[in-house]
Amino acid sequence: MGNSIEVKDLTLNFGSVSVLKNMNLDVAEGEFVVLLGPSGCGKSTLLNCLAGLLDITDGQIWIKGKNVTWAEPSDRGIGMVFQSYALYPQMTVRGNLSFGLKNARVPQGEIDKRIARAAEILQIQPLLDRKPAALSGGQRQRVAIGRALVRDVDVFLFDEPLSNLDAKLRSELRVEIKRLHNQLGNTMVYVTHDQIEALTLADRIAVMKGGVIQQLAAPLEIYNRPANLFVAGFLGSPSMNFLKGRTVDGGRAFQFGSTKIDLAGYEGGAVLERDDAILGVRPEHITVSTVPLSGPSIPAEVEIDENLGADSLLWLKAEGTNMSVRVPVEGRVPAGTKVHLGLDIPKASLFDAKTEQRI
Repeated sequence: MGNSIEVKDLTLNFGSVSVLKNMNLDVAEGEFVVLLGPSGCGKSTLLNCLAGLLDITDGQIWIKGKNVTWAEPSDRGIGMVFQSYALYPQMTVRGNLSFGLKNARVPQGEIDKRIARAAEILQIQPLLDRKPAALSGGQRQRVAIGRALVRDVDVFLFDEPLSNLDAKLRSELRVEIKRLHNQLGNTMVYVTHDQIEALTLADRIAVMKGGVIQQLAAPLEIYNRPANLFVAGFLGSPSMNFLKGRTVDGGRAFQFGSTKIDLAGYEGGAVLERDDAILGVRPEHITVSTVPLSGPSIPAEVEIDENLGADSLLWLKAEGTNMSVRVPVEGRVPAGTKVHLGLDIPKASLFDAKTEQRI
């Protein structure tokens, strides 16, 4: 399977400010890649470069084996869906869907066929004769997706398409977009700052910070084996717990405050003795007990018991460090309780505190 999109050594400067730095990215044919990161990391900027809406400073962009670095947006074989719906208010849904096709002089019969297909896929057939003002936010975004769909292109670019919607609609349309990808099999590049969208939609996620891709991998790989402290802290809600300490006994154990934690079973690389190390553990990979555990455990005190319905979050203080632990509802512990914490070391992440890279 070949690459649908190739970004080669792409650099983008705004004056003296470097926004994207020597970026390389390959997106396979039919792949769903999500660009994820905080505001200002360059993810929408990269998407706009792919779309041809920004001229790059250096490097190349290839789409479907064709160098489109300086091609017009209309010549790149892409369909783009923006955060704002950008619909023509005076036109009906049908008019909005057909506008670009009429400008491209597509025959009317073909236009009707494409609109019917898009309307069926997106379930907007009853809306075709309405104007945007008579549509809900979710319906408008479906029409915006439909406008990209009727172009019959190989590559779809989505720029935070769901961020203007409420939580319930976001969840529903997220499923629709995944269903759309499964049905069409087109290449899709999707920008979001929402990690739930990234984890549920993506074949691979590119986590970005400061115009640089920090890690590009499958969602579970990024969640379970983050490449550095930034990726580890950005993905997961609540965030991964970070315990500052040092590796001892030739790298076979981790000293956290008064507790020595055996690192047997850790799936990272070779662990050497380091005076400055950070052990990262997800809230769901910690056991809470009101009685001492058989192995080494961290003494802690529950500060807040947060009931989330399906489960609970315990916010604790351990050796002066704030920690969060996800427990079943029946495992809830009242605030003020002294507890013992056991860590699932095979699922933990160890980082060098100086380089912030995974060990």
